[in-house]
Amino acid sequence: MRFTSSILGKLVEPINRRGFQAVVDSHDGDAYDKSFKSWDHLMVLIYAQLSGADSLRSLEAGWNANSQHHYHLGSDVLRRSTLSDAGRRRPVAVFADVFGLLAGQLDRQTRREGTAMLRLIDSTPIPLGKACAWAKSNGRIRGMKMHVVYDPDSDCPRVLDITDANVNDAQIGRTITIETGATYVFDKGYCHYGWGTAVASAKAFFVTRPKSNMGLKVGRRRRLIDTQGDGFSVLEDAEVSLASKTNCKLPIALRHLTVKRQDGDTITLLTNDLERPAVEIAALYKGRWQIELLFRRIKQHLKIRKFLATNDNAIRLQLFAAMIAYALLRIAARGHPITMPILRFTDLVKRCLFERRQIAAIQRPPPVNPSNRKPTVSPNQMCFTYA
Repeated sequence: MRFTSSILGKLVEPINRRGFQAVVDSHDGDAYDKSFKSWDHLMVLIYAQLSGADSLRSLEAGWNANSQHHYHLGSDVLRRSTLSDAGRRRPVAVFADVFGLLAGQLDRQTRREGTAMLRLIDSTPIPLGKACAWAKSNGRIRGMKMHVVYDPDSDCPRVLDITDANVNDAQIGRTITIETGATYVFDKGYCHYGWGTAVASAKAFFVTRPKSNMGLKVGRRRRLIDTQGDGFSVLEDAEVSLASKTNCKLPIALRHLTVKRQDGDTITLLTNDLERPAVEIAALYKGRWQIELLFRRIKQHLKIRKFLATNDNAIRLQLFAAMIAYALLRIAARGHPITMPILRFTDLVKRCLFERRQIAAIQRPPPVNPSNRKPTVSPNQMCFTYA
């Protein structure tokens, strides 16, 4: 009978083994772990994410109970102590670069010519609590932050960074590589004069909310042709410049929008896009809510609330493994004719990880082996019933 790989084996196929090994070699990822290599580590953590294992004991038991599948995954038996040691020593950059490769692959699947590139930027807290005494606090939580540059078209983060909770958002924003022609939408936490100038210099655009202490000098008021949007209305559109007592100025033209939401709140927006209609710019900022939905899905369906270890390096590795698993699910859903909702698809994957069936037919039972077909009984055959 023709060999069919397991669901887990098919999910990890987009990870090119040669490319993965090149990433490992560039970071010397297997320097301290000769028997439990980076590939073994990644397979185990992806399995932990998709299966819902929440402790080292349950992860070890579940993984080793399916040892007949290890050969086709290129992995081997797991030992808790080995995984714990690897979590402390393996470079986080190995998993970070693998996620970057998968994000680029998913972007190529959904890229459409002639469409504007939209990038949503935000961060979400990862509480660690008292179990991790080393974790930094920002006054609200003790733990880490996950900073994400999200592409709503591909429904996958393009850039991912994990920092301490007390790291300023604007500090991470300045490290993001700017794409020419893209529009970056972010809240006031990422607002920074130098980065705004860099975005404009790269011929890209930003839409954000100005900080309360930002002095703006109103210039020419622009005529509003259309004021009504989906759940909001634009009250004012004006060209502004930064009015500062010091020499801190933005050498770019800016627009200041006043938008009234349907619930009655009024917000102000700041952008360097002088061409788009005011309603479209306000709609872009409203669409920033999609990244909040991404964070909710990640926290509800990935294991980033309870960790397999309490040291800094292992937690970062688990977070990147969670996002790698998320990207693999998205690639599988787009690469196969999956019409069901992504949440239902994720649940089915969790229950069929080591079953040998096609991903496109994951919701149907596997076919019967033709060599073991049950004999059919003719309806004309006489049946005898004994008392």
